[in-house]
Amino acid sequence: MKDSRLSVRMSERRLNKLRSYALMKDKTVTQIVEDWVDRLPNIESVKNNADPFPIKPTA
Repeated sequence: MKDSRLSVRMSERRLNKLRSYALMKDKTVTQIVEDWVDRLPNIESVKNNADPFPIKPTA
């Protein structure tokens, strides 16, 4: 697998928050971002009009 690079602009505050979260989880920022991307719904679910993020009913 050839690795690609992603560049994202964000505030220093958000970057520090991301770095702190990664440190707390004992992971790299790359691993955190990859985990989040892996949680995204697959394209077929979106194409089939399935709701990938259903609203939870209130109690």
